[in-house]
Amino acid sequence: MSAVRLHGVRVPHMKNTAGLKPVRMDIPTVVTIPMSMHIGAPAEPVVKPGDTVMVGQPIAKAVGLVSSPVYASVSGTVKKVDDMLMSNGRFMKAVTIESDGKQDVWDQLKVPEINSFENFISAVKDSGVVGLGGAGFPTAVKLDIKDLSRIEAIIVNGAECEPYVTSDTRTMLDDAELVWEGAALLQKYLKAKRIVIAIENNKPECIKTFQKMCSGGSGIEVAVMPSIYPQGGEKVLIYNVLKKIVPEGKLPIDVGAIVINCTTLAAIARYIKTGMPLVEKCITVDGSAVKEPKNVIVPIGTPVSDLFEFCGGFKAEPKKILYGGPMMGIALPSLEYPIMKNNNAILAFDKKEAEAPEPTACIRCGTCIESCPLRLMPTEFAEAYEARDAERLGKLKVNLCMECGCCSYACPAKRPLVQTNRLAKAFLAADIAEKKAQAEKTGGEGAK
Repeated sequence: MSAVRLHGVRVPHMKNTAGLKPVRMDIPTVVTIPMSMHIGAPAEPVVKPGDTVMVGQPIAKAVGLVSSPVYASVSGTVKKVDDMLMSNGRFMKAVTIESDGKQDVWDQLKVPEINSFENFISAVKDSGVVGLGGAGFPTAVKLDIKDLSRIEAIIVNGAECEPYVTSDTRTMLDDAELVWEGAALLQKYLKAKRIVIAIENNKPECIKTFQKMCSGGSGIEVAVMPSIYPQGGEKVLIYNVLKKIVPEGKLPIDVGAIVINCTTLAAIARYIKTGMPLVEKCITVDGSAVKEPKNVIVPIGTPVSDLFEFCGGFKAEPKKILYGGPMMGIALPSLEYPIMKNNNAILAFDKKEAEAPEPTACIRCGTCIESCPLRLMPTEFAEAYEARDAERLGKLKVNLCMECGCCSYACPAKRPLVQTNRLAKAFLAADIAEKKAQAEKTGGEGAK
């Protein structure tokens, strides 16, 4: 992939709640906490129905290298440990806790002792923190770099480029000290010589706050970024800040970079300061169907319906509910789905805004290519996928697609390009797996 200027699209900001400090919602009567709120292996429940639990008590342990522990977000009684249908269509174990309303804190919580890199990584894992900007990758795994000399820069992602979402903005304004303390921890234990706090230029208060904090020559700097979507995408941010391209199949550390979301960083600092693991989230509640948009602090596992009720209910019948922003958010089939670790917003849209436009024939205008931040070719992906041509999809680098939705947003024919890209990636992965299985079988038979 050649070094080209990365593009994107200009989307309406719709940051209606940016000036609204988070308010804490009443404790829900019941929370349902999935065991998979992160990329990697699901956590394994360590509680059973009838158990009494307290806030911060472990209810599931991490399994394997890429996993994350899960903690009780309310005090009360475990009602069931059962399968639930996730928004991705898969079944996953979940722990349902009936709250006693007391929010008693687990008496075995303690502030972690940290005096080495290994202690720091262990603490990050024990915190239960994953990528809180939406990605959900276990943060301890991301930070566990065996050769720290590989790190040229750590980018703190404060872009928050999705429309409507302002929970990261509130972190940067209300918990700036925690973000700063988190950056200092990265300096100390990851030996980071350069830390860049990247903030889009539509957040002037956040920029001013951190520029003032950086004025003492701390080795931490602010990068003011153009507000173009998807500025907060990991590869996009690395290119725009460091002018480096992450090759296909490689990780940011392969070009000397680590990217960490600002709210993720604040959550790590909070745990190391207090010993309280990740048990609650600040959620932006907004959208054309929401009566009173707000930023709300809620226990993880809170039903989505409770948030909307706390925000005055609906002013119009919701036709689409999303986890996350309108560009990359995931549609929910029910209001009873729970808030998870990696949620930053819950949006509800009325019929007018929820209905997808009717697609027409591709006019070969190239707008999708021009809009793609990685300059990929969505129209070619679509043709190769329709032809079930896995070899061509591989050559076209379909796996580089981050499914940001720029192509679909910009397409004048309103074609579902990002959805096709996702199907094409799945088809290519299945084809590769099938060929690998056939090769292993052939090799095994040959050995006999």
